[in-house]
Amino acid sequence: MKKIFYLFYFLSFTINMRAEDGYRLWLRYDLVQNKTLLNKYRAQVNACSLFGNSEIIEAARNELSMGLSGLLGGKIPVYNVTPGNAAKILFAGTPTTSAFIASLPYKEQLQQAGKEGYIIITMYTGSTSTIIIAANNDIGVLYGCFHFLRLLQTEQDISQLKIVSAPKIQNRILDHWDNLTRYIERGYAGISIWDWQRLPDYLDQRYADYARANASIGINGTVLTNVNANSWALSPLYLVKVAALAKVFRHYGIKVYLTARFSAPIDIGGLKTADPFDAEVKAWWKKKVDEIYQHIPDFGGFLVKANSEGQPGPQSYGRNHADGANMMADALAPHGGIVMWRAFVYSSDIKEDRYKQAYNEFKPLDGQFRKNVMVQVKYGPIDFQPREPIHPLFGAMPQTPLVMEFQLTQEYLGFATHLVYMGQLFKEMLNTDTYVNGPGSTVAKIIDGSLDHYNITGIAAVANIGNEKNWTGHPFGQANWYAFGRMAWDHTVSPSQVATEWIRATFTNDKKFVTPVLEMMMGSRENMVNYMTPLGLHHIMGYGHHYGPAPWYDKALRADWNPVYFHRADSAGIGFDRTSKGSDALGLYAPGWRRQYEDMNTCPEEFLLWFHHVPWNHKMRSGNTLWEELCFKYYSGTDGVLWMQKAWQSTKGLIDNERFEQVNMLLKIQVNEAIWWRNACLLYFQTFSRQPIPGKYEKPDHALDYYEALRFPYAPGNAQ
Repeated sequence: MKKIFYLFYFLSFTINMRAEDGYRLWLRYDLVQNKTLLNKYRAQVNACSLFGNSEIIEAARNELSMGLSGLLGGKIPVYNVTPGNAAKILFAGTPTTSAFIASLPYKEQLQQAGKEGYIIITMYTGSTSTIIIAANNDIGVLYGCFHFLRLLQTEQDISQLKIVSAPKIQNRILDHWDNLTRYIERGYAGISIWDWQRLPDYLDQRYADYARANASIGINGTVLTNVNANSWALSPLYLVKVAALAKVFRHYGIKVYLTARFSAPIDIGGLKTADPFDAEVKAWWKKKVDEIYQHIPDFGGFLVKANSEGQPGPQSYGRNHADGANMMADALAPHGGIVMWRAFVYSSDIKEDRYKQAYNEFKPLDGQFRKNVMVQVKYGPIDFQPREPIHPLFGAMPQTPLVMEFQLTQEYLGFATHLVYMGQLFKEMLNTDTYVNGPGSTVAKIIDGSLDHYNITGIAAVANIGNEKNWTGHPFGQANWYAFGRMAWDHTVSPSQVATEWIRATFTNDKKFVTPVLEMMMGSRENMVNYMTPLGLHHIMGYGHHYGPAPWYDKALRADWNPVYFHRADSAGIGFDRTSKGSDALGLYAPGWRRQYEDMNTCPEEFLLWFHHVPWNHKMRSGNTLWEELCFKYYSGTDGVLWMQKAWQSTKGLIDNERFEQVNMLLKIQVNEAIWWRNACLLYFQTFSRQPIPGKYEKPDHALDYYEALRFPYAPGNAQ
């Protein structure tokens, strides 16, 4: 069976090499084009010896064989023994599987690598070099092999390698908002890749390629189902399907998780209650978890959304979030499973600033959760906005492990038609100093456990993957998947380095292409913030589907579903006052953080309207009034996208025409939609500022009522 699996895997890879449709992602093992480097590589590696016989080692062996054969040209043999002549041999394995690896003088480096890490070292005996990939466990060997292949793909020098790499965060997870119907909530790249109807007997090759891609960047977990959960996912009918996926993913060290609907004991268990204090309910969850582990011995655990947006939860029974999470954690604990309990909650009875609600519900529960519970917190306090201040829960729960949650699917970032590289967003949030233990108390140190010594750590991102050929819809959406994995493994790596790696591996090493495209990527997120939500504006997207601008919308059932709730524009100014004179959301932060933001004159201007209701004529640091600066930001955002379009067109002929034209068409859409955002927002806010758009700018081509009348009843991404 194993041989059949890998033969299928190899044939699929070979077939996929024929088309530049984006399917291969960053795992394109084409012949190295730099002839000088190619000759050097061939002089250093013409065979491999990879020790071990596990499923993971088999995956590593196949990856090395395919990768080296493609990159270096010709068949590169992969042995499972130590050849007599070590020249030009790459050795990979663990001290347990190889006496040769155990005999090497790298015990200190292996200790630094830990359970999942690896070392890659160029070892010399006289003038003869040998490359060593070593780890303490098989999964580290696989990760090391991917890293080594990436070095060749991106044309790096391998003659003096001294790499020691270990993940800074234990659980690095993709969350799929995929429904059992295969419709993806907030998905913009087709339907789900999980073909539930044909599982478990039909295993689409995408499942293995998905796992390969994740392992190549260090992702080690996947939540298969939507946080707006369906209890049927826990039924015997679906557990055998989940088990089939888990069997494929196991080859790549990836654990499977499921979302658990809190009402499952009622929905599929025949009970009359889901009260976490009820003995029958506790027994039901224990029995269900035991059943899951019979199917999936390495099952990771549950992700839970409770008492939010209509999802059932423990509060329905007068219990709190810790009560609900602990019940599930107790059932999982004997098997080593974990609970990731989402903190995205807000009450149905709006009494205060939505910004504060998750903090108010979870902060009092710090220290009350079981040791195998993590609270999963969105990076900002509202909802995955293009730019948000850090969520106040980071730093507020020192006794509770917190999971940072990002969103790769571009719900608020232009869907899969806008080029927005999120590496800088990740870095911005991770590097934010919370000041909870004085300067240097960054969010990264909180979630990696180094600040509060968490026993378990995690980071998650909502996947942007669908069944389109190129996986993510927009070819550059792949970069965000890649960046999340790389930065989840090592949050100290720079967004520029990650973007450069991705460009080189995905397209070409040609500097005439790499240089302008890197500049495009590095400026893309700030361009988007400027043409959508500059100076701290937030949540002014279209109602429900979140497509396009709708700052005027005020007809939602809840006040905090309306854009007008967040920008609060009036004749006096614009912005949400969250100071001590307003909602006092700033009071949730440590004094060192709060002091900077409390004063309108010291608040970073990119967050100004998050925290202050600012007069239209307020003098900005540029010398402009607020209104003039708002105009400047909106126009500079569209100018930035126009520059991106021209920069991309300058690369024509440097890569395949198929992907060039695809990005070219998408950039045309982005230009048009950036102008739409700029015009609609400025015309609307002008009704309050009562000031003209400065004459140096191009005037909007329609009146405000035109933009207000636009309707998009079938925009993608709504729940179905």
